[in-house]
Amino acid sequence: METKDLTQDGTVDLRGHPVLASNTGKWKACAFLVGYEAFERMAFYGIASNLVNYLTTQLHEDTVSSVRNVNNWSGCVWLTPIFGAYIADSFLGRFWTFTFSSLIYVMGMVFLTMAVSVKSLKPRCNNGICSKATASQVAFFYISLYTIAVGSGGTKPNISTFGADQFDDFNPVEKQMKVSFFNWWMFSSFLGALFATLGLVYIQDNLGWGLGYGIPTVGLLFSLLIFYFGTPLYRHKVTKSRTLARDFIQVPITAFRNRNLQLPPTSAELYELELHTYSRNAAATAGGRRQVEHTPIFRFLDRAAIKDDTNSSSQKCTVTQVEGTKQVLGMIIIWLATLVPSTIWAQINTLFVKQGTTLNRTLSHGFQIPAASLGSFVTLSMLISVPIYDHYFVPFMRRKTGNTRGITLLQRLGIGFVIQIIAIAIAYAVEVRRMHVIQTNHIVHPKQVVPMSILWLLPQYILLGIADVFNAIGLLEFFYDQSPEHMQSLGTTFFTSGIGVGNFLNSFLVTVVDKITGENGGKSWIGNNLNESHLDYYYGFLLVISTVNLGVFVWVSSRYIYKKEATEVKDGIETKGLDTSPLGLQV
Repeated sequence: METKDLTQDGTVDLRGHPVLASNTGKWKACAFLVGYEAFERMAFYGIASNLVNYLTTQLHEDTVSSVRNVNNWSGCVWLTPIFGAYIADSFLGRFWTFTFSSLIYVMGMVFLTMAVSVKSLKPRCNNGICSKATASQVAFFYISLYTIAVGSGGTKPNISTFGADQFDDFNPVEKQMKVSFFNWWMFSSFLGALFATLGLVYIQDNLGWGLGYGIPTVGLLFSLLIFYFGTPLYRHKVTKSRTLARDFIQVPITAFRNRNLQLPPTSAELYELELHTYSRNAAATAGGRRQVEHTPIFRFLDRAAIKDDTNSSSQKCTVTQVEGTKQVLGMIIIWLATLVPSTIWAQINTLFVKQGTTLNRTLSHGFQIPAASLGSFVTLSMLISVPIYDHYFVPFMRRKTGNTRGITLLQRLGIGFVIQIIAIAIAYAVEVRRMHVIQTNHIVHPKQVVPMSILWLLPQYILLGIADVFNAIGLLEFFYDQSPEHMQSLGTTFFTSGIGVGNFLNSFLVTVVDKITGENGGKSWIGNNLNESHLDYYYGFLLVISTVNLGVFVWVSSRYIYKKEATEVKDGIETKGLDTSPLGLQV
């Protein structure tokens, strides 16, 4: 086996042996991964899309409590990946962390199916009316849900990054393939979500919750078998040294100790290892890292890399270590600007669904569409938009800008946030009309159907789907691309944790708004009877904070500097970094 035939990024097989580039990785390996992603998303959205209805109709929770509990569970699902990613990057690697976590995930799905199927574990129902669940039944149901959240913590951050690992950054052809990877990865995710919101939700509402949860459980088991069939084709990045947190602590502490030292006039005078020390082979030297070029942001941290010739015992960090800390700080700032958009996304599986239950859901010949099934239009718009974006928008913008991605990652996010604001503005306008119809027809009872078609809600769902092609996929790619090379699993948890915190933020806002507006006998904006509430006021509030947040995002992005990595190549030095514009929103 000649060295030239091996992958250049140092990836290995499951036993730790170098792998041939021609026989492993690329799309032929990813084909096994995307199958799992589709079935896993089917399982997740099969639960999340209709959970608020189960809590209100089967467990008799009120509107605010059910919305809060859905948000809290969703928040945990998206936050637990922080721990799974840390374990993968520092100890077990992505493959084994995924393997152990997927078993927990499946166990949670089996428990949940039992919770809605076994007579002793679910509330008794007669003629569609269920008695109040016992404390043990509620406890088992939520234990099942949060077991799924724990399992998701190890699978979610590692399966997508494991897929990205199948492409060699040092191979120009594979590097080009990787540009489209996250678009098509999310495409498979959308397929799973589409089946869940169209098929599983209908099954749950009309054929039974046991069957509605049992199907994705079986599907998840089947997808895991497919995943392990592809094991001989997979490439694995070597588990890095366990210094992940140490750098983040060492760099600011060293910078503080050197606060009285004078920064040199040029960055070339800061301490850094020779470029050849950073081997292409991730298993070889320098802890598997690539040299990162100096950037002029967070200059106070540069003091950690000052060479103090007067004190040979003084600690100093390399420029690459310092830049890794800078990268994380920059990502945290961008992450903070994504929390409000994640709060808007949280409406899809909560208030949008409750809003839909009040409207006329009859389409034709007496067929009633489940309110939660409108979420399928989010997915459909994504499925249509991804190929258009990848095959038409990107090549067109690439010719205009010269950027490999067509537009920068932060420009992509900004466009998505603008579309999202338009969507919530339309949601506000539709809710104003719904309230007008309610007043015109003197509707007061919570069970009365508002004579207004549920299809009025379609525009807000469709626009949120289009927005997600820009901001959801863009966020996943941004945090993977901009993470330090040795923490890319943990880096992608910026994406998942943002969604998680957004759900918690929505839970907090719903609770606070309900409490404040319902004080002193007032009518809550989000009461149990949505026909007497004021969701339009709450949507208006979300519209205002989203607009303000967009301004903050534009300001922060204009100051963001993309990561650049330097590596040795045959003819000299290659700088790796697709988005090289110093201003995040400039072409």
